[in-house]
Amino acid sequence: MRRENSNFKTNFLSEAGSFLQNKDYFAYTELDDIACWVAVKGLDTDQEINSAEVAVKAVLEKFMEKPSFSKRGMKKYLKNAQHILQAQSLRVRLKASIVVVISDYSKMIVGVAGNSRLYHFRNGTLSYKSVDQSLAQEMAAERNSAIEISQHEERSNLLNYLGKPNEFKPSISKKMKLMDGDVLLLATPGLWEDVSEIEMADALEGLKEPEQYTDLLEEILLSRQKKIVNNYTIAAVFINKVYQETNKKTMKYIKMAAAALLAILIIGGGTLFYQAKQVKKMAELTTEMRDHEKTGNLYFEDANYDGALLEYSEGRNAAKKLKDPVHRNLLAKKLRITQLILDGDKSAETGEFSKAVENYEKANKEGKLINNFGKEAIDQKIANMDSVVAIAEGIKDGDFKFEAEDYNGALKVYQKARKNALEISFSGEAQIKQKIEETEEKIKELEKAQKELRAEGLEKSGDQSYARQDYLKAIETYTLAQEIYQETELLAKVLGLERKIMNANDKLAPAFQGQAAEAVPNEEGTAMDEGMAAAEQPSTSEAMKEGK
Repeated sequence: MRRENSNFKTNFLSEAGSFLQNKDYFAYTELDDIACWVAVKGLDTDQEINSAEVAVKAVLEKFMEKPSFSKRGMKKYLKNAQHILQAQSLRVRLKASIVVVISDYSKMIVGVAGNSRLYHFRNGTLSYKSVDQSLAQEMAAERNSAIEISQHEERSNLLNYLGKPNEFKPSISKKMKLMDGDVLLLATPGLWEDVSEIEMADALEGLKEPEQYTDLLEEILLSRQKKIVNNYTIAAVFINKVYQETNKKTMKYIKMAAAALLAILIIGGGTLFYQAKQVKKMAELTTEMRDHEKTGNLYFEDANYDGALLEYSEGRNAAKKLKDPVHRNLLAKKLRITQLILDGDKSAETGEFSKAVENYEKANKEGKLINNFGKEAIDQKIANMDSVVAIAEGIKDGDFKFEAEDYNGALKVYQKARKNALEISFSGEAQIKQKIEETEEKIKELEKAQKELRAEGLEKSGDQSYARQDYLKAIETYTLAQEIYQETELLAKVLGLERKIMNANDKLAPAFQGQAAEAVPNEEGTAMDEGMAAAEQPSTSEAMKEGK
């Protein structure tokens, strides 16, 4: 039996956090030849039906009815959960995010619909992570960039999930090999949004039992001391021993025999080749480790702590592969100090100043162990805390003015706060800049509205002049209004005034013609008038004829 000849240990936590109801659900089953683990986050607001529980039971019932270690089987289990959720959507549409892992105790398949995740760790390093079906993940893929999805505003904008009314397309992985010592972590967003992958990997060091791991991850999550803690599920599977496959196919034995014979023939050269290859690999890893540390130090000096964090993590992973405890511990400490600085910056941005100082002081204390690493930068952050408090107060004052629609006053306050933030390289400067842009946009909107009101007043005045048959005044006023409408890009208004101006010109034309006829005649006009007068009197011959 596969289960009897392997050793998989599972432990989990699923809590409601700050809420009365836990919309998360986790369950698993281990059969003789195959096992299944399911973690789900409910996404709907139904208070009577727990969509997560319904989805988990739907998957496991179908799985136990017909166990299958295949992509087709995984698809059937997920589609069964999809159909049942849709069928039970009576009051509201039931929705859920799910991750399913199926294993034959030597390999695994992962199925995902939404953004519940699986993390696969090997030798303390992240080996595989399931891909979210979210807009944030799609944006990262399109840009080919490693954006921080856990904090991205579109991380919960799911493109696929259980209960989706239209086409349902879960993501299903290929079969992946498992090894002794591997660790699987199934997690809902309540965990991975606040606990980084680096912290997940670090927490594994020295642990032997899954209970220790889930408890430590929960402790890290709750240490964030957030005002609102979302529902969270943490399920860990420690794979102490995988089932060893026994393949009886003749061809495999033939290949093994041929490989053994070839090894005997070239054992001398083969051994030397292997050794040379190992030396080359070790040299490459050493260079990689040092390059990552060097780049991380440069990022740290430039206060690019996110970049430094990533480089130190990559360097530490290379040190683990090299089995170099000295550099592994050194890089782990630099990683920890950098994370503490980032945590301090985030606390300062959110106004938790005492917590920010606490994180900076912890970073300083740990930096002393490695030649006062980062001391100058950390001391400066602590010294700048009074300025940070003043900046925060300024932002609060600006927000108050903004809410009161005193946009000009808010702009002045924000600009002063940003200037101070730039002087001390405050990490929240980007947020202040965004507030300035929003305020400037509001001011532009108001100015535009004021111009529109002025133009409307001019148009109305033009209408009154038109009604009094003062067409010249009407044209003059319409033209001024038209210019303002052009500035504010109200093209429909511009065209409407163009028609009014044309109408006024048409009304004005006959008046101009009448004035021209009554004008003082010039010499040519006088001759013309006299000619016209003569033409109106009968000639002498005509008068004589009339006398006859």
